[in-house]
Amino acid sequence: MDRHAPKPLVIVKVGSTYPDIAAELGDFEHWIAAGLPEDAPPVTVVDPRAGDALPAADAVAGVIVTGSHSMVTDREPWSEQVAAWLRGAVAAELPVLGICYGHQLLAHALGGEVTNHPRGIELGTIEVERTEAAQNDPLFAALPQRFAAQSAHRQSVRRLPEGAVLLAGNRFEPHHAYRVGPRAWGVQFHPEFSAAATAAYVRAVATAAEPAPQVGPSEASATVLRRFAEVVATAAQPASG
Repeated sequence: MDRHAPKPLVIVKVGSTYPDIAAELGDFEHWIAAGLPEDAPPVTVVDPRAGDALPAADAVAGVIVTGSHSMVTDREPWSEQVAAWLRGAVAAELPVLGICYGHQLLAHALGGEVTNHPRGIELGTIEVERTEAAQNDPLFAALPQRFAAQSAHRQSVRRLPEGAVLLAGNRFEPHHAYRVGPRAWGVQFHPEFSAAATAAYVRAVATAAEPAPQVGPSEASATVLRRFAEVVATAAQPASG
């Protein structure tokens, strides 16, 4: 092993999109990787559902946990294993970004509560509003006060972990984003989803009985991935002195 090689940015793949969507547009890990800047650390994908081992926290530069069609409340063994690993990663101040299922799993891992959302699914391109605390957050400070984001979730973080800083929400989902400690974030919305991906989810999930969800661009929320990569790069720099 080359000790001088850059540590990888690990995508923990905890779910897959629908096969027809994947065939046309790719899968969650591809969308995440595409949203990272060109100078981001090399990306490695691990799938704990398939038995892949989770790396030691000191062997990676950062971690992004994908979305999933599974439910955190099912407490599947692989999911609980990732939750335990995330507790150690946060304690080690490894940069962590949990997306949708990853957002919920991170909250569960750190003592928060995840349940089915009482109003069902939040689907389509939605509006999210920053909190006052987000004005000084590395991922959210440069975002507009209100911004469009892509959404597809039925479960929700109903109670944040102790000490978590609420960063964004809306009337449907008050806990759309939070930070725990200096370098761990959860986002319920999907910064990696394009409008095409969201439109495909609307076709797959929405019913004729529901009002058709709106779908549009979400350039501002997509910058969360690039800013997370910047946090990862900064954290990876050796201390001076």
